[in-house]
This record gives sequence, C-alpha cells and structure tokens, in this order.
Amino acid sequence: MLTTMTSRRFTQSGRRIAVATAMGALLAAGTLAAPGTAAASTPGGLDRQALQKSLDAVHEAGMYGIYSDVDYGDRTWRGASGLADVDTRRPVRADMVHRIGSITKTFTSVAILQQVERGAIELDAPVGRYLPGLIPGERGQKITVRMLLNHTSHIADYIGPAFPSLLEGSAKSLDDNRFRTFAPEELAELGLGATPTGEPGAIPGSYSNTNYILAGLLLEKVTGKNAEAYITRNVIRKAGLRHTSFPRTPLIPGPHSKAYESMFGLIDPPRDYSVYNMSWAGTAGAVTSTMDDLNRFYRVLLRGGLVGAAQLTEMQKTVVVLAGGGQIDYGLGIYSVDLPCGRFWGHDGGVFGMITQSLSSPDGSRQVSFGINRAKYQTIDENGNIELSPIDFALGDHLMLAVCGQSAATAKASQAPFVPFPADKELSVKR
Repeated sequence: MLTTMTSRRFTQSGRRIAVATAMGALLAAGTLAAPGTAAASTPGGLDRQALQKSLDAVHEAGMYGIYSDVDYGDRTWRGASGLADVDTRRPVRADMVHRIGSITKTFTSVAILQQVERGAIELDAPVGRYLPGLIPGERGQKITVRMLLNHTSHIADYIGPAFPSLLEGSAKSLDDNRFRTFAPEELAELGLGATPTGEPGAIPGSYSNTNYILAGLLLEKVTGKNAEAYITRNVIRKAGLRHTSFPRTPLIPGPHSKAYESMFGLIDPPRDYSVYNMSWAGTAGAVTSTMDDLNRFYRVLLRGGLVGAAQLTEMQKTVVVLAGGGQIDYGLGIYSVDLPCGRFWGHDGGVFGMITQSLSSPDGSRQVSFGINRAKYQTIDENGNIELSPIDFALGDHLMLAVCGQSAATAKASQAPFVPFPADKELSVKR
C-alpha cells in the first residue's frame, strides 16, 4: 500500500480549498453540451482497433488503469489498458469488479419507483408521511419523495461532516474512517443538520448524497426489509446481473484493481483505498459491478424490464441540478447528456480511488461503461479551480468514439468539448 501523503492547506490570498469527497460522484472537470436535444448523426462502425488505441491513450496520459465495455446492438467490444497494481505491475482486465459510486443512485431510484408502481409510495407525497421521526415538522411536509430523487430537496450533503478533515485541506479523515461503520440514520442526520442549500422544490436543485440515504431509509420503511437486500433481490437479480452487489466486507468481491486516490495532490503519491468500509456510501454509492453488468443494467432499465413505461417516463423528467459549479439535466436517479449523435442516459460515480461512467442511448442500442482506478488526479490552480488533465481529454475521446463512432476532436465542431463525469464535483471552494 502507498503510505506517503502530503497534506496541504491552500491559503494564498485568503482562500481555503475544502476537499469534500462526495460519495459516488465524480468531479465535474469539464463542460457538457448545452441543454436540449442534440442533432443526431449516424455513428460509424465498432472499430475495435481504434477503441483499444483510445484506451491506451488514457493510460499513456497518466491514468494507471482503465477498462471499458462498448455495445452496439448485438456487437460488443471489451478492452483494458494499464495497471491494476502499480507496485507488482499486475495488468487490468476488462472483467474487473469496480466500485461504481453514485451509479448506485439509479438502482435505488428504480427500487423506489417499483414501490410507486405498487401503490406503496406516492412520488409527490411528503417524505414526512413515511419518515416522520427523521424529518419532522414543516420540513418533512414540504420535501416530497420526488425531491429526494431529483435533488431538489435542498438537503445538504453529509460528506463534509462525515469527513471533516477534508474541509481543512487534509485527507486524514479518509484513513480515520477506513474501517468505521456508519449507520444510514447517522448519515441522514448529518445532512439534515447542516444548512439547507435552498427551499424545498427550488430550481435549480443541488446534488446531495443525503437524498439517496433517505431514499434507502424510505424503502426500508415501506417494505419492512433492509434496503440493500431489497435492491439486490428486486433490481440487481431481476436485471440478471451476475457480478453486481453491495459488498458485505471492506473488500471488493472478485478480481479487481487497487483504488488509488490523489485528492487533488493532497495525497502524494496516490494511496490505495481498495480496502474500505463502504457504509459511508450505502444506498447512495456502495454498489460494486463490472462494466458489462452496467451496460446490461441500463439496457434492461431503458427497455422497460425493471419498471413500467409510466415510471420510466417519470425517471426521465429532468430538472436543472447544480453540481460543483456546473449543472446537469437530472431525472430520478438518472441524467441525460446530449452528444453529436443524440441523447444519452446514465450516471457517473466516484469513490475514493475509483471513477465510473455509464451512458446509453434511449433504446439501449449504443452503450459505454468504463472504470478508472485513480481518482481526483487533477491539480488545482491558485483560484481554487480544477485544471483539466490530459487524462480528461483522453477519456472524452474514448467516450465519444465509443458511443458516436467519432473522436471528441471531430465533435468539437458541433458542440462544446465533452469531458466525462458531470454528476457532481468533489471539491468546494470556501473563501
């Protein structure tokens, strides 16, 4: 394990950089296309050689390891490039199990919508009806179930309070909490006890992991079952996923890479967090999966195999949600991205040391899911802004090639440059 860490406090011109690690979400390091449906173009064929070359470019740009699964209808390509362990030089494999972070939110949202379909939950009912002790009074009456799922509740994120050293420019909390077990009620109370980001229902929304911890507690209340067990049986197994789970131990089940965390230079050299108690993420970000399973999950979901047409329509009603200084079109546990070859649906996720992106065309005929094993590899400038890395551009090239059959460079003629991971940023700047 890498053990050397350099902790820095950024104080130039009176600024303090607070690194607040959002479970299951990635740094929003780049720019998305402007909201609205993009003009669709016909993608080229599945060029296996070009896809592998684009993965190699990500590794050559500085990423330790990357694995990817690309599906075009009945054609599939799986590839990998780089190292799973920088000490032993063990290579990554395309079938490795990976912590998918906030992609877990789609699984949790599906479980809630199954209960909506059965009449046990009303999307626009106040959360206080189901969790009166946890969200009492007027607040519990104003915040609806829908507001939890689309991040318009304006309940603050619990990450800062759960990992307080990150607010001081230190990664000490990551090590302090490595084997700590957080109860979901504890995480919910940390978020509810912090200052709200706005009034319930206000647009734009504000991305918060607390919403999906509360969604898990709501699921337990109405089903009488453990939320992770319910999701496993009624979402993961129903979708036919063979390598997807909520791990019961701090270990990643099955063949996997190490998980290297840089925390924007606070941890130097990067440290391995592949052994970690993921109770801090729970129903907001604790699932592990393979890239093949992720593509299957979104394909089954978008084709109506997990919820009916009415609930899928509700999932795809988007609102503008602020995420780390940018904004996304967020539905119920899923977001849309407009690319030169059309609209895509999916989610991204990031936990300590691992990042994932998964996108699918509306009918599931074009898909990409990829995972990388080094997180927050970017640097921060003197104004507290994240500076893009060559890795970001190489990842954008791979994603664009995978789903549109063209390079990101070609796409620049029709839209702003696309860099993956729009869901939320793990960095806040406090002045």
